[in-house]
Amino acid sequence: MKLRKVTAASAAVLALALSATACGGGKKDDNGSGGGKKIAIGIKFDQPGLGQQTPQGYAGFDVDVATYVAKKLGYSANQIEWKQSKSADRETMLQRGDVDFIAATYSITPEREQKVDFAGPYLLAHQDVLLRADDTKIKSPADLNGKKLCSVAGSTSAQNLHDRLAPKADLVTYPTYSACLGGLQSGAIEALTTDDSILAGYAAQAQFKGKFKLGGFKMTNENYGIGVKKGSPLKDKINKALEEMVSDGSWEAAVKKNFGPAGYKNEPAPKIGDIKS
Repeated sequence: MKLRKVTAASAAVLALALSATACGGGKKDDNGSGGGKKIAIGIKFDQPGLGQQTPQGYAGFDVDVATYVAKKLGYSANQIEWKQSKSADRETMLQRGDVDFIAATYSITPEREQKVDFAGPYLLAHQDVLLRADDTKIKSPADLNGKKLCSVAGSTSAQNLHDRLAPKADLVTYPTYSACLGGLQSGAIEALTTDDSILAGYAAQAQFKGKFKLGGFKMTNENYGIGVKKGSPLKDKINKALEEMVSDGSWEAAVKKNFGPAGYKNEPAPKIGDIKS
């Protein structure tokens, strides 16, 4: 008899657990309808001004954009599950369903569009250089030839510079942009190159205030989009949210908040679907 009672009690507990699971408690909702569930969003964790994990939480322009979009989809800030999305992992994360969408300096390219869908663009960035504030020698991309520059190993910025922008530059590659910044500050290198939005984020950090400046060269166009799984209904919903973010002034406020200290001269908010080549 005792065995039967224990078994019955266990069965009752199991039934309750299964019932709770069937109700979807704690799961994310791929259709973006909120309702007390979670939404998983991919961002960068190591890019100041764009997507950075800090002791106080997550901060940056991409974080502000993603938070605004999530709210329009029906999710409060505490319903967001932030996930680190490294550049090489983004398509796989979307295809596997690890995240609902990704906002992580994610340039829209034809190659990527074969694997995932994009909402946006929500920011037009450009490859640029970061210089010491007192530099007077580098005034144009042509002046980069013969100079010692830094970028991150394997980046498209490094390849662009080597192939066509300044093929005679002395390019060194470091594992991280932070390492490049140290070299720029010490004088070991003369410029750091990557997207101007990323450069502005680093330059805006308190410890670097007033030490660096952007070249403003606009050497390439980088159309940042929000990645979603192929065929996801979220694409159209996110596009609508991005349009509302621009129209109500939240987009401009986020730009000034995250990039303003570096003197970043941003492009106007791009129109949805307007991809600059």
